[in-house]
Amino acid sequence: MIDPNRIQQGMARPHWGRRLHGIVVVTLLIVVLLLGLGSSLHSRMLSMGEQIWSGYYTLNPWASEPRCDLNVDIAQRVRQEMAAEEEGGFDLGGSFGPDEDAIRRSVERNVERCERSHQRFEEQQGRITPMLVAYKGVERSMGKWLTDNMALSSYLFILLIGIGAATAAFSNEHIALRPPLNRVDWRIAQGWQLLLSGLMIFSLNNYMRNLSTIPDTQAIQALQHGLIMVFAVLAMINLFRLIRVPETLPKGRLTLSSSLVPPLYTVMGVVGTLYFMNAGNLFHPEYEVNWRSAGLGVSVNQLVSHSGMFINVALYVFVGMMLKQTTIPERLLNALHPWQLPPAALASLVIFGTAFPTAFTGASGIFILAVGGTVYDELRRAGAGRQLSLATTAMSGSLGVVLNPCLLIVIISALNREVTTVELYTVGFWVFILSASLFSFMVCATEGEWKPRVINKREAARASLKLLQPLIPYVVMIVAVVLFFRLGLGMRFNEFTAPMILPMIMIMLVLMDSQKGRRRVLDWGRRISTGASESAVHTGALLTLMALSMSVGGVLERSDLVSTVFPDHATSVWLVMLALVFMLTLIGMFMDPFAAVVLVSATIAQPALGLGIEPLHFWIVTLVAFELGYLTPPVALNHLLTRQVVGAREALIPDLHGSFYQRYQRLILPLVVMSTTLLLVAFVPLFFYQ
Repeated sequence: MIDPNRIQQGMARPHWGRRLHGIVVVTLLIVVLLLGLGSSLHSRMLSMGEQIWSGYYTLNPWASEPRCDLNVDIAQRVRQEMAAEEEGGFDLGGSFGPDEDAIRRSVERNVERCERSHQRFEEQQGRITPMLVAYKGVERSMGKWLTDNMALSSYLFILLIGIGAATAAFSNEHIALRPPLNRVDWRIAQGWQLLLSGLMIFSLNNYMRNLSTIPDTQAIQALQHGLIMVFAVLAMINLFRLIRVPETLPKGRLTLSSSLVPPLYTVMGVVGTLYFMNAGNLFHPEYEVNWRSAGLGVSVNQLVSHSGMFINVALYVFVGMMLKQTTIPERLLNALHPWQLPPAALASLVIFGTAFPTAFTGASGIFILAVGGTVYDELRRAGAGRQLSLATTAMSGSLGVVLNPCLLIVIISALNREVTTVELYTVGFWVFILSASLFSFMVCATEGEWKPRVINKREAARASLKLLQPLIPYVVMIVAVVLFFRLGLGMRFNEFTAPMILPMIMIMLVLMDSQKGRRRVLDWGRRISTGASESAVHTGALLTLMALSMSVGGVLERSDLVSTVFPDHATSVWLVMLALVFMLTLIGMFMDPFAAVVLVSATIAQPALGLGIEPLHFWIVTLVAFELGYLTPPVALNHLLTRQVVGAREALIPDLHGSFYQRYQRLILPLVVMSTTLLLVAFVPLFFYQ
């Protein structure tokens, strides 16, 4: 039998190349962090300056001396002003001439103002010290840098996509339904990527040519140059990899399963292109751009236009990969060993316990990439079957989507003013309790044994606490970093600041987890480098999938599907909700969640709300439907990511014994749990507000 794991290793990019790409990506992320922290740091510097030097805002070491003259002969100046007014024709034949007293008062007030200006200048110059000059220079430089680089996030986002996608292309790690197992599969995968790169270049060129005829679009045109360069580089990589097939691959032949080999982003892009090319002369609502030739480029630009939010995905990927470089997950799971939990109890505990760190890593499958392998191995060690272990690992990366500080909810709140993050997180917590409880009930009911096997619970508790004691310094470090941001920069830890604070926390935790002694710094650098290289690969795969998901969104947006499903008037809100459940789940099956949120906000949200669905209810249903979509074939993104971390061979071994449910538990269990949750969340609230 062909070993897909060995094949994947043979196709991997040389280690030094991935490390180099990782370093570049981390450098870009550091710039992103500086941009994000810069505003808070600049505000903090202004506040500290005012506390150290009273009137700091008015102190200017580079101010010039007032130009007004203090040595003024008031009487002579009054005579000059009166003569000037008389020569200027002030007297037009009437009996009134220049008012000497008014002119004198005006001159005296000007002299007084001049004296005060010189006095303030002398006082301020007397307070100028070398320390103030240095501090003011740093503060002003930071303010100027922030002002000059306000539009930098879009270019950084394009760079992140380009470098990450190139790394994933060299490593053959773009997300697909099945990895290439032979030379034919390899050429199909690379051919589709080459085709998509060519289609993107063609579409972006047409988009840019249309924009050139529209005034005030120079900034958008510049972004198109960057995107064209990205896909041109990808095309060269794909062409090179198409010619240079890895020697480890067998010859093979074309089979039906070869259709599963093309990366998902290429399939989405080609489907979008076929639709746009045959959909007639549809035009972009903001610019008169023909979607037939430029639709694919316009769709990808929708993601770039929200680059400030989606850059956070790269930061969360970095957080997840740094977590993978620590021993923290293994230590937490080891603390459960004294209890001798049976598979059902351990799986339930994993579902409840992993949802919160999933939310802290963005809830976009990043947690599976970071810790999924450890979770799977621990379940197998406890005696769980392969199917239950795969189902639990896949679900561990989705239930946290409704918990604080999940990035997905932040994006929903930013795009839709009808709901707030507080409302979504509050209701989302109880939705999580519902779905996790359903999972536990079903697992315990089908697996049988669920009570801990330990006899002496007191000794087990002491043993667990002893195993957790080494993690106390890590908790202290987390608290110290959070306090530093709170007291030093005035930043509270919440869903908005988490993408900036969490990377710093993880870097410090990796340092604490590194080897002791003289080799600590070297080991820390090695782990950071390894995590950075993995961040580059997964950032490229996820951002590319998000970008091309927009083409699927463009198809739904430009078609009449939404208007057909949601007419102007509805006879029953129950039918509206039923249509929503099917449509949102379908979107979640084929689109990345972040891109799907942008699509739903633009196309489905307002028609659904207009037909009587409450905003908070609508978005909670959307999130749960997306959770179900992540776990539903044919795409089932979370199952694909699980296969990626446990190995294709391990994930695809068929179970030939047991009932139908036992043989396909990895698919059935998540579907039953999340389908039940979605039906309850969607329809039960209708009884209360209808």
